[in-house]
Amino acid sequence: MNREGLHRTVRVDEAMGTRVSVHVVVRDDAPPLLGLEVDDAIERALAGLHEADWRFTPFCEESEIRRIARGELSLDDAHPDVREVEQECRAALAATGGKFSAWWRGWFDPTGYVKGWAVDRAMDVHLAELLELDGVVAVGVGVGGDLRLRALPHSGWTWNVGIADPQVRGAVLATITLADGAVATSGSAERGAHIVDPRSGEPAVGVVSATVVADTLARADLWATTAVVSGADDLAWVRRAGTRSGLLVDAGGRTRRWAGATEVTLVDAGVASL
Repeated sequence: MNREGLHRTVRVDEAMGTRVSVHVVVRDDAPPLLGLEVDDAIERALAGLHEADWRFTPFCEESEIRRIARGELSLDDAHPDVREVEQECRAALAATGGKFSAWWRGWFDPTGYVKGWAVDRAMDVHLAELLELDGVVAVGVGVGGDLRLRALPHSGWTWNVGIADPQVRGAVLATITLADGAVATSGSAERGAHIVDPRSGEPAVGVVSATVVADTLARADLWATTAVVSGADDLAWVRRAGTRSGLLVDAGGRTRRWAGATEVTLVDAGVASL
């Protein structure tokens, strides 16, 4: 799509323990009052993320998650969002064969899942409605390097996403062109060995970077984490994950890619499309 005649409104905030950016792409000839509606939707989306942060954070003793852990609040009496995330975490535990668990610490801590869930909620409830307004072409949310993206159907707009090479600072390993969907990256390249295999309690260190493209950020983030825990030699989970595509890099620099449920091999070296 020709980018001429378009401009982007960007709002940056801190939530979910990281930097959050909301992007709205608008035609230059949009109605003058559209900016007010865009600002309102962004405010509501960010407020929803802050609310989820307050409710689910394990770092505040007054959060519902910490109160549940101490036995001061039952799951039945918790906010409906907490019960919804708990059920989704149980489904994720089963779907990944135990490679993802919100209970590996001995108490319910959905930190590894709730960020994607909250961003999906912000998109679906507050931001996607902007695409119904005359002049709005696309909306996106970036959170800690992960992305949830939407575009007006038939507009021709696509988001161009670069996947960083975990072994060469500043280099791009692959590019993604996406109109609607989500991209998540997990691994040790940026934050060290922070992902723990819940089956052993030990850090997962074989994969330095795993990027997954899926319909939602919750799903992309879940399976990116699962890819790190599974290791570079195990792609059996791809058949049941329901992801669109992905790429992982192991500690020795080997890459593996897949599309749908099938691994793909690239002949040409250099930057590839994912």
